[in-house]
Amino acid sequence: MIDASINPNIDRIAMRLKTIPENPGVYQHLDADGKVIYVGKARNLQRRVSSYFSHYDDKSPKIKMLVRSVCDIRVTVVATEVDALLLENSLIKRYQPRYNSMLKDDKTYPYLCITDEEYPRLLYTRRHTIKGQYFGPYPNGRILRELQDIIRQLFQYRTCNIMGSRPCMKHQIGLCGAPCAGRQSKEEYQAVFDNIRRILKGDFGDILDDLKRQMYALAEQLRFEEAESVKRKIRLLEEYQSRSTVVDTNVRDVDVVSILGDERYAYVNFMRVKHGAIIYSISNEIKKQLDESDEEILATVIPALHEQTQSTATEVVLPMEVADLPSDYLKQTADPRGDRRKLLELSLRNVESYQKQCRHQRALTQGDAAPQAVKLLERLQRALQLPQLPMDIECFDNSHISGAYPVAGMVRFTAGKPNRKEYRKFNLATTNDDYASMAEVITRRYSRLHDEGQPLPDLLIVDGGEGQMHIARQVIEEKLDLHIPIAGLAKDDRHRTNELLRFDSRGDIAVVQLKPTDPLFHLMEQIQNEVHRFAVTFHKDKRSKGTFRTALTDIPGIGEKTAHDLLLRFGSVKQIQLQNLDDLTAAIGPAKAELVYNHLHNGE
Repeated sequence: MIDASINPNIDRIAMRLKTIPENPGVYQHLDADGKVIYVGKARNLQRRVSSYFSHYDDKSPKIKMLVRSVCDIRVTVVATEVDALLLENSLIKRYQPRYNSMLKDDKTYPYLCITDEEYPRLLYTRRHTIKGQYFGPYPNGRILRELQDIIRQLFQYRTCNIMGSRPCMKHQIGLCGAPCAGRQSKEEYQAVFDNIRRILKGDFGDILDDLKRQMYALAEQLRFEEAESVKRKIRLLEEYQSRSTVVDTNVRDVDVVSILGDERYAYVNFMRVKHGAIIYSISNEIKKQLDESDEEILATVIPALHEQTQSTATEVVLPMEVADLPSDYLKQTADPRGDRRKLLELSLRNVESYQKQCRHQRALTQGDAAPQAVKLLERLQRALQLPQLPMDIECFDNSHISGAYPVAGMVRFTAGKPNRKEYRKFNLATTNDDYASMAEVITRRYSRLHDEGQPLPDLLIVDGGEGQMHIARQVIEEKLDLHIPIAGLAKDDRHRTNELLRFDSRGDIAVVQLKPTDPLFHLMEQIQNEVHRFAVTFHKDKRSKGTFRTALTDIPGIGEKTAHDLLLRFGSVKQIQLQNLDDLTAAIGPAKAELVYNHLHNGE
């Protein structure tokens, strides 16, 4: 138990701890002002809450800060772990505690709302200020408006703010059934919105069956024009469903969640899947408050996302088991196979992309990239036709002499500046083959990044011409199945940067024309010179160590330490050779001295 030097309220806290039961529930830490600063759940409240105030030295700095701030503790006992989970989520949304990691404000995402009116409307909104039933959130307005447009083509419903008493222009052009004038009964209108709700929930199968039955019934009644109209709706809905379906439609109703984390942030992607179709997918950045693990963050955000998206799924597909997520709340499928594996991989690609976007956004807004650097990178993006701003650029170069001591160097430029802590050196197995060396180093670099879940660069530049570019593309796309844009830097006969190369839409090499006075040309030249300098310096270091090994450590019985001691004492191999046996004996002992003396003087 901590003492008063750490928390002056520890005596009162200790008394409170004695009264906390060993039941599942939710606990709240309060500060001196009575403000809730942390909310947590526990299977055993007594054990969990007491753990904060023992083994203080083993706690992380952020938890130590929390412990020093606690003035009082409030607990709520519940019947089950599921109740604890739901109550924790509710209290976090209510109090917004300082030390809890939380999702972004869901009001920043767009929703569709079916208004709570006698004759409902379907509205686009970003705020929960309208009384009605909300569907979403959707990742962006474009996807939502596309869905809204599909629904508008399928069904007739009113969009006017105030209903009049006679049909308006919308009725005349076939967009509204004119319930205001009695042209559409209340029951018919409500049936329309029942079908709209089905589509928004992703229930394509049921509504398609209903429309087909309606079409056949109209055809039997010889109402062919009306049947053809229903048939067009079926085709429209089937086309939309086919564009949305990514796996077998037997995957009826699941949530898919993936996560990537670093020291300060976690990035979560959440997908709702119904009948094999992703009905929406959102990603969130979460700032870590208490150095939480990925599993701890998932235990908090999954219930919040489940509620926020009004999910009806009873199964969640995850990259790992989450111990604090009760099985009677959601069935967990970790390390899935088949279609669920495809969905999880898709979610992981989404969260990798979102992580990169967030990092780039911070780099731009927090001063890491000067405005002129951003403009330069935007020009490079346009010149190479890249899918996103090349904030992280990696470039490779090989170095060897007639195949001896083969090495490679990699430099990374972030926001147009050298990022030296990300530079990498590679000792190569391949010799005297620049193409094989490039294939080896690219394979090692990006297979490792992929296996460790680290973000890939926005652009790969190879210091070489067309051949090196084709090798890089073959390794990245065919061998590793990754997607990294590739460019090349070619030099002229005087070994100066001459051309910037890229792949065009057909896969052929195209030259990007740059003037030698262009700042973008200077950036490319700087990258090429830097990677060449880094690779050559590494090669020289290795070569000098190789000479050292050849002269001394090749002597049987003489290791690197003995050779190092001799060079440190006498300065060079030549000076060692000038010493007599007694001098060498004084330095390294009689046995080793004799070995060195005989080898250097007699070649033995």
